[in-house]
Amino acid sequence: MIEGMEHRDQLVTVQELAEYLGVPVATLYQWRHRQEGPPGFRVGRHVRYRWSDVQKWIEHQLETSSSHFTSPVISTVASGGIRGSSGTRRSERSR
Repeated sequence: MIEGMEHRDQLVTVQELAEYLGVPVATLYQWRHRQEGPPGFRVGRHVRYRWSDVQKWIEHQLETSSSHFTSPVISTVASGGIRGSSGTRRSERSR
């Protein structure tokens, strides 16, 4: 690390981030293409991630994923099931 540079300002490579998150490198490139993953930027031909941005993205994922564990399940059960593209409930299609 460069002297005087804080850890949160450190840049990480795609490979380092993939290893840290436990996902394949290809997943990071897919997320980047779909604008779903942590914000990254190009340094010449190389993609880099600022560590502080990665931490913010992880926090956001934790916040949004915890809310998704409760409300969709409750709303799905309350509405009587999941409906497919044909408008029928999945349980009705399997009959």
